Amino acid sequence: MDALPSRISCILVFVTSALWLQLAQAQSTGVATHIDNPIVLQRADPWLVRHEQTGCYTFIGTSPKFNEIELRQACRLNDLKLAEPKVVWRKHETGPMSTNIWAPELHQIEGSWYIYYAAAPKDKPFNIRMYALKNTHADPMQGQWQEVGQIKTHLDTFSLDATTFEHRGKRYLVWAQQDKERTYNSALWLAQMDSPTTIKMPVTLLSEPTLEWEVQGYKVNEGAAVIKHGKRIFITYSASATDHRYAMGLLWADIDADLTDAASWHKQAQPLFETNADLGRFGPGHNGFTLAEDGKTPLMIYHSRDYKELQGSPLSDPNRHARVRVVGFDESGMLTVYPEKLD
Repeated sequence: MDALPSRISCILVFVTSALWLQLAQAQSTGVATHIDNPIVLQRADPWLVRHEQTGCYTFIGTSPKFNEIELRQACRLNDLKLAEPKVVWRKHETGPMSTNIWAPELHQIEGSWYIYYAAAPKDKPFNIRMYALKNTHADPMQGQWQEVGQIKTHLDTFSLDATTFEHRGKRYLVWAQQDKERTYNSALWLAQMDSPTTIKMPVTLLSEPTLEWEVQGYKVNEGAAVIKHGKRIFITYSASATDHRYAMGLLWADIDADLTDAASWHKQAQPLFETNADLGRFGPGHNGFTLAEDGKTPLMIYHSRDYKELQGSPLSDPNRHARVRVVGFDESGMLTVYPEKLD
């Protein structure tokens, strides 16, 4: 009898994979997906890890309380909203990690799990810096999460939204940081890493908020995410105030380029993804990438609200929900967010 549930599970996995294959094919014609969006309520800055061995997912995002970091797991995207979250770390009562716990990201590096996150002292709530947690257990929901300190950069200024990726045997960090003169809120920077929590000098300035759509309300480039395909490596990012004006942009470089050379990077002039009132999508941004349940179809996870008029301020309104969209690449190899009739 023990084999029966296992056999049923395999059948379900096969059926689900088949559905995702149909989904990938259907997206090119703009057919709405069967994903039950939003996949998690009231979680901004979402990040989703798909575990290759099991095909299951671990989700992390910003708590609307800004006071804790939690994880949840499910083997189906549509089950994430039903999964029981587990708090793995809480803010300190005082000190540099006592408020504004923002934008946690989960990464597995050299056999250990790391969570990169932003935090600030409650007496100076916008003196935000980047920090990391580490867990050596194979399952990020198990084991002990240990604080491993601040991720320091070339400047001691407002910094957040650290993400990391490996390319050609080297590990890189991309993050958002204010310039020394404080002429804008944040730009995107890149550096090679010499450990999961330290970077090498010099750093590379990738993108500053200069385009009209990047400076609505605030001058911002933040929330970077990396995806590679064919002959290019792409970095998506978010810009402007975190209300309905929030939108996503795109950078790219040739796959063989020197990623630490600013000249290797190109910037798309228009947003990649933005508000669409007809779909009830307002202020989409701070995305990440993962694979669908078939292990092949690329997905973009992001947050947005379903209304324009805020309930309070952009930070006090908790209703930025995590959503998923299928993405792909056009004939020239450029990243494309497929259109949908329903969001």
